[in-house]
Amino acid sequence: MGDLRRTELVNLVTFIFGSYIDYRLQEVQPILERRFGPVDYISKTLDFDRFTSFYNDEMGYKLSGKLLSFKRLIHPQQLSLIKRATNSIEIDLSVDGKRKVNIDPGYVHHAQFVLASTKHWANRIYIGDGMYAEITLMFINGQFSPLPYTYPNYRDREYIEELMKIREQYLQKRKERL
Repeated sequence: MGDLRRTELVNLVTFIFGSYIDYRLQEVQPILERRFGPVDYISKTLDFDRFTSFYNDEMGYKLSGKLLSFKRLIHPQQLSLIKRATNSIEIDLSVDGKRKVNIDPGYVHHAQFVLASTKHWANRIYIGDGMYAEITLMFINGQFSPLPYTYPNYRDREYIEELMKIREQYLQKRKERL
């Protein structure tokens, strides 16, 4: 039997995408900061449109996104409630039943990047409140590495580079807490 250990805190990350992402972020970021605390990193603009057309009917074309890292570390158990909160924000900002933005929360841990989802698949584990979590990237040999089921955008070098920057910040925050 293993000894119970204190759960490590993790770095909350959201990927926000939509058309006109810089404009949308001006509206969304203050809402997220009121809910989850200050943002300490915003990625460069990441192309999303080239990976899927699934969202085009609802959200328009030329979709792009940004990864946001939050300064305050969270307990991983909070992820299900955070996903419920971001779903609610998406609905509140919708126009005529169509979302202007999609907000995907997850977290960076030194060993992985985890995303929350409302959808169950074989690679996802139920985490409560109707939500699931999947390990999207694993940190192996000094780099985040995709898994067979990892979404195409998170397999992309630019996304991984941005997540690596967030991981480095997380490691510094983690070190300061110890």
